[in-house]
Amino acid sequence: MKAHLLKVSNQSLRSFSIRKDIVSYFYNQYHYHPEIELLFIEKGTGTQFVGDSIQRFQDGDLLLIGSDCPHYLRSDNMYFQGDENLQAAALVIHFNPEILGETFLNLVENRFIQQLLEKSKKGLRIRGKTKEIVVKQMRGMLTNSDQNQILELFKLLDYLSQSSELEPLASRIIENNPNDKETARLNQIYNYSAKHFKRKISIEEIAEVANLSSNSFCRYFKNRTRKHFSHFLNEIRVEYACKLIKENQFQVTQVCYEAGFNNFPNFNNAFKKITGKTPLQYSKEFI
Repeated sequence: MKAHLLKVSNQSLRSFSIRKDIVSYFYNQYHYHPEIELLFIEKGTGTQFVGDSIQRFQDGDLLLIGSDCPHYLRSDNMYFQGDENLQAAALVIHFNPEILGETFLNLVENRFIQQLLEKSKKGLRIRGKTKEIVVKQMRGMLTNSDQNQILELFKLLDYLSQSSELEPLASRIIENNPNDKETARLNQIYNYSAKHFKRKISIEEIAEVANLSSNSFCRYFKNRTRKHFSHFLNEIRVEYACKLIKENQFQVTQVCYEAGFNNFPNFNNAFKKITGKTPLQYSKEFI
């Protein structure tokens, strides 16, 4: 899938950057960059697109997104309503793997770091004790400007490279061929789908958003995502349904309609196809 090449500016020409973002919503553009990104979601909920993976993100998530891995975090619709009391917050590190040097990475002692950087091209979710330790170290790097930050970054990568608490997100590495027109079109499709998934979106409707005929849109979308649009839309809906089930605010039958499905059999089939479980089986995990 094509995505927008984003230039990540390093502060004061430093070898890497670390910052804290407090924003109205996340980041609302499908993009990639040569820099590796370590992203801690302090506060915020929504849908994340990493490579060919579609999942929910929430407070406390920690992601490692590799060089040139296309990604897009879209906050839930409530973040776009102008509520000044509702904000999203994240701690972000960007660094170019070239700062470590090819010779250095090729040392036998650093093979696990090299493997980590390669795995991160699919996107990685970091869990458990590893997440706790990494977030603590990130906070220290943000607030302590006197320490040798490049050494701290290397320690962080070394620790991550030896952890078993890393979960790949995408099923494959996506190669990018940047094109501004196609980037704009894909962002329109993603934004529109993420905003309106709770109701029926016809092929004619989304094709008009993409400024294509219905037949051309179907070929275009399948060619770039390796998915039919209906499956892509169901992935967004099922991820949202999982969120509602975890929160236990609705009965499973109600979740069906809240997530944008028009009948329970369709909901049940789509949910099982995507998660491997029925909605009822999934809900029992949170009783």
